Amino acid sequence: MSIGHVLLGLLESGPRHGYELKRAFDERFGHDRPLAYGQVYATMARLLKNGSVEVDAVESGEGPERKRYAVTDAGVTDVEQWLGRPEKPEPYLQSTLYTKVVLALLTRRDAAELLDVQRTAHLGLMRELTRRKTSGDLADQLICDHALFHLEADLRWLELTAARLDQLGKEVRA
Repeated sequence: MSIGHVLLGLLESGPRHGYELKRAFDERFGHDRPLAYGQVYATMARLLKNGSVEVDAVESGEGPERKRYAVTDAGVTDVEQWLGRPEKPEPYLQSTLYTKVVLALLTRRDAAELLDVQRTAHLGLMRELTRRKTSGDLADQLICDHALFHLEADLRWLELTAARLDQLGKEVRA
């Protein structure tokens, strides 16, 4: 995800301070990974430098001055172009799970146990996401569905790989 583009998009509703941007990001997109303040201010400095935002106001008070940022026309255009570009589909051809299975087979470790442990971890996360989904708003339900569909695909792969372990082991060791 492009943090810069998300912050620019959030600024389209009106000028905000860095801490307000962080709060808005965390409420909408940061449930599992809240944005660090340092990342917000570093990103805003980069966006300011490239002309995507401008300082709308500077407020003095106790402590450092607080800048309020506003998106520029160039920033709005940048967000519009970013939203219009499709994301590259990730084929996951060299996933960590695949690598672990092959290495387990190469080193004559128990790849079936590795798959069982991974299956248990996936199912646990799926239960947690399902609980979160039932109590969340529509946005939370959609993000949980997205994650659940990916986890379901991983589970199908884990099952298929478990069924082919003997054959894969022979090929890997040949």
